[in-house]
Amino acid sequence: MKTINMAESSVRELNQALHDQAGECLEREWQVLNPKGQHNLAVGLDQSLSVDIQGHAGYFCAGMNKKATVTIHGNAGQGVAENMMSGTVRVKGDASQAAGATAQGGLLVIEGNAGARCGISMKGVDIVVKGSVGHMSCFMGQSGSLVVCGDAGDALGDSLYEVHIYVKGTVKSLGADCIEKEMRPEHIEELTGLLNRAGVDEDPTSFKRYGSARQLYTFKVDNAGAY
Repeated sequence: MKTINMAESSVRELNQALHDQAGECLEREWQVLNPKGQHNLAVGLDQSLSVDIQGHAGYFCAGMNKKATVTIHGNAGQGVAENMMSGTVRVKGDASQAAGATAQGGLLVIEGNAGARCGISMKGVDIVVKGSVGHMSCFMGQSGSLVVCGDAGDALGDSLYEVHIYVKGTVKSLGADCIEKEMRPEHIEELTGLLNRAGVDEDPTSFKRYGSARQLYTFKVDNAGAY
């Protein structure tokens, strides 16, 4: 395992060392010490690396991740795993607002709580939160899944498209065009798979499902002749 001490190295040096593992990928396991809440740690990774950040991370940690597994042993600031393409990002503590923003693939696991706008404009990522999420979570979410084992704040799923939202606890309010939907066997199966991937021990039958009422879509097939 390769260790980088952020008390002695800069963020640029850390990210450059990780990016240098392209091709034959000389070092696959990395440990980052003393992150001290610095921003932009382990961003833009494009290799099957394992990166353990031993402490709190600042803004945009593991942003644009592709293939790598990044574990934050602490809390994460705004925009953790934003625009992630694939791989796994796990936050052992809490995450600030906009976790997983615009992410297009992969798995984001938050073992604590997530702040406002968790999964904003998500485009295919799967997000599992063991705690609760703040207001406007999954705002304009396009595809993927958001699993919340705790409660959800105001305006959940506002203006969403086709994201599947599963919440075990209470929802303070639903956003525009978001409604509660039937939990069918295929959704139980999907949720079971998501919980297993995230390593979360919860009963999938205790969750409720929410999704789009599809009343805000620009195109409606009934009006096709008018376009």
